[in-house]
Amino acid sequence: MSTTTVTGPSADGHPVGAASLLRFATAGSVDDGKSTLVGRLLHDSKSVLADQLEAVEHASRSRGRAAPDLALLTDGLRAEREQGITIDVAYRYFATPRRRFILADTPGHVQYTRNMVTGASTAELTVVLVDARNGVVEQTRRHAAVAALLRVPHVVLAVNKMDLVGYSESVFAPIADGFAAYAASLGVPEVTAIPISALAGDNVVTPSAAMDWYTGPTLLEHLEGVEVAAAAAAGAGAGPARFPVQYVIRPQTAEHPDYRGYAGQVVSGELRVGQAVTVLPSGRTSTIEAIDALGEPVDAARAPQSVTVRLADDLDVSRGDLIAPADDAPATTQDVTATVCHLSERPLAVGARVLLKHTTRTVKAIVKDIPHRLDIAGADAADGPVRRPAPDGLAVNDIGQVVLRVSEPLPLDAYADSRRTGSFLLIDPADGTTLTAGMAGRAFDGADGEGADGAAEQDADGWDF
Repeated sequence: MSTTTVTGPSADGHPVGAASLLRFATAGSVDDGKSTLVGRLLHDSKSVLADQLEAVEHASRSRGRAAPDLALLTDGLRAEREQGITIDVAYRYFATPRRRFILADTPGHVQYTRNMVTGASTAELTVVLVDARNGVVEQTRRHAAVAALLRVPHVVLAVNKMDLVGYSESVFAPIADGFAAYAASLGVPEVTAIPISALAGDNVVTPSAAMDWYTGPTLLEHLEGVEVAAAAAAGAGAGPARFPVQYVIRPQTAEHPDYRGYAGQVVSGELRVGQAVTVLPSGRTSTIEAIDALGEPVDAARAPQSVTVRLADDLDVSRGDLIAPADDAPATTQDVTATVCHLSERPLAVGARVLLKHTTRTVKAIVKDIPHRLDIAGADAADGPVRRPAPDGLAVNDIGQVVLRVSEPLPLDAYADSRRTGSFLLIDPADGTTLTAGMAGRAFDGADGEGADGAAEQDADGWDF
């Protein structure tokens, strides 16, 4: 089998063949073999240090196993090793001659779905693992929904444990077709299905001699060859420039008596000296007079660079403001309709008073409405999520739509256009706990949401905006 060859720029600006970077996440139900798959991927790609392998071999022998248990390479917490499950998100870094990888290994238990949201939020590809004996189950559909909600550009279905079903194509094909149909109902444009055996190593790094009916790439070949330029277009590298201000620099020294710079990270697009910009939410306009990077002046700054921007006019700019091109700035709003994944054990109910953190800005917000939640587990949800009323609000791991009223205008992009400036967190104002992850605008293709109505009201400690 020949290795897939892909050329052109990738998400970090390097050609695919020049050790470009791919961020990907893995997800799968309990006991589907996800940790074994990740361990096999690391082991067979020779990305495991000798002392790590020795520790795994020792732990495996203590359990009475003749061969190394590769799942132990990723189950790093003591509780995970004792239970044989993944609880937290485990990040692994490895490389091949063709590409560098950041892998987020996420848990399979339904109560840890929120951890998958964390791991997949920055991923350009998600590997969803299923057991060939069980096929697509409820948790598989949940993982597909989260990947679609987070607009992960590429989805791979890894059908594992093919050795336990006789490496049968007749078992693999309906699983792949069923998952592809479900993913399509969520707006996922394309799914790559690969039959594997993580335990035996079939089609993970090396092609399988037992499945000559499969002519596609191995999992590693696909990871090395997948084009991530589309991910860059939806994320940091392309699109209109967005620069959330993190810090105002005013040395007021004899050497720099009038220096006023705005430090932060360019989260999308490119800023240039001489460019006309708007500062939001005030709407004041100016021109970029200078850009400093690592203490040196530069003509332009592109995502994801961290720089200091100086403006030609003396404007009131502070942390939380957003600098954007004057001809392509986002609209500001106090009415936010978004799809959210609730992360806290405390339910999110209508009337809840929360803090909304968007880029570097944090404002007060009130939950005005929860129009619906997505039912993935129901008997009628096998062909796609079904909207259900949410009279009691959202429970932990629920995905639903919320309508928020915020105390100050926010410059929000649609999440489909920008994962950085279209996302936000809801925070408990009492103790700072993260409650909910939100994505502004449509959740899935074809799912519209209407904003809240009504004029803004004054904040009078009652948080009635």
